[in-house]
Amino acid sequence: MKSISGFSKLSKTGKLRWVAENFFKAPKLVASELTSFWHGDNHQQKVFDDFSENTLSNYYMPYGVAPNFIINGKTYCIPMVIEESSVVAAAASSAKFWATRGGFKAEIIGTTKIGQVHFTWEGSSEKLNAIFPDLKAALHEKSADLTKNMRNRGGGILSIDLIDMTHLEENYYQLKVKFETCDSMGANFINSVLERFGQILQTFMFSSPAMKGKERDVIIIMAILSNYTPECLVRAYVECPIEDLGTFDGGKTSAELFAYKFDKAVKIANIDPYRATTHNKGIFNGIDAVVLATANDFRAVEACGHTYAARDGQYRSLTKTSIENGIFKLWLDIPMAVGTVGGLTSLHPLAKRSLEMLGNPSAKDLMSIIATVGLAQTFAAVKSLTTTGIQKGHMKMHLMNILNHLEATEKEVNQAVEYFKERIVSFTSVREFLNNSREVVVINN
Repeated sequence: MKSISGFSKLSKTGKLRWVAENFFKAPKLVASELTSFWHGDNHQQKVFDDFSENTLSNYYMPYGVAPNFIINGKTYCIPMVIEESSVVAAAASSAKFWATRGGFKAEIIGTTKIGQVHFTWEGSSEKLNAIFPDLKAALHEKSADLTKNMRNRGGGILSIDLIDMTHLEENYYQLKVKFETCDSMGANFINSVLERFGQILQTFMFSSPAMKGKERDVIIIMAILSNYTPECLVRAYVECPIEDLGTFDGGKTSAELFAYKFDKAVKIANIDPYRATTHNKGIFNGIDAVVLATANDFRAVEACGHTYAARDGQYRSLTKTSIENGIFKLWLDIPMAVGTVGGLTSLHPLAKRSLEMLGNPSAKDLMSIIATVGLAQTFAAVKSLTTTGIQKGHMKMHLMNILNHLEATEKEVNQAVEYFKERIVSFTSVREFLNNSREVVVINN
């Protein structure tokens, strides 16, 4: 393959032409196809292009909604960006199910975010601890210009701690800093403060009369936020009397049996990492879709959630259940750092509409909404697993993808939808149905 120097300096058209000519068999067709996904509004397209680097086109994802979510007594229609139709359908189904059983509840347990300055220093930890109160005062004082606006909004630096890690790595220490960032996710704010802290630390140690020789030298390894935010935590839950759950699978599964099987399924996900991984993936099906729709960082949310799931040394379910005094309860505790101001939330047009659709929520409200959709998604998934099985509903929703793949006509689509209403959907069965239908047409003609 051909390499290139100065690719980033080419125009967008130049980049597209080079890629098409060097990596595709039909460059003109590919270039035309990629260009067809450009936004018709040149100004808006430039906004999209500036989100990333070396952009050639836009990658479309379905933007759907799940209506009828009742969260803390308020009704929401929730935007979801995901390519899997069964996820949106499952979320909407759960919303409808729980709307007549008290709805979803959510509560914020904490909103603290964490950053770290990682550094090495040669000296006694006792001496470092002795001067730390003065260092802490200097850190606050000399970063006040960076934190002023956040402090005026009710946020800022919550605490600064010195962490001695020399028992794990020679001469290694941390400044562990806790932040409140209000309605912003806060990554840029936190990282700016931490980098300033690194500079202050070096200057302070070098000029400190208490330090001699090598003690005056601090090497800053890195200054960066942590995407693990166990104290930025939200809980979403549902509960109702067991008898109110109703029956399932055409009456084959009673409310009592359903509650028993559901409870066991969640407990299995809490003791078996293989099941826990798939169980939590189902939760993130819902969470990621809303995080994407609101232009938040789904990679950070996922990384944090998975770390939290393994916080005791074993990867476990993020949800738990209880059956006590005839009450069925399902809840989800999950840490997540999201924002409703700053970043792409105010730049991406659909992100702005998503937040407007949700009533322009605060960051805390958005945490509650996102966690609720994750809980709804896992309820629907486990409900299917413990009753009809996952494939019946999933493959019904997947039918259209199979038909599109097999280039079915509109008439064939309608016939297939009717035919598979009470039949098992698979790629093979759909292909056989279309082949038989087409053979009949040929014979009749």
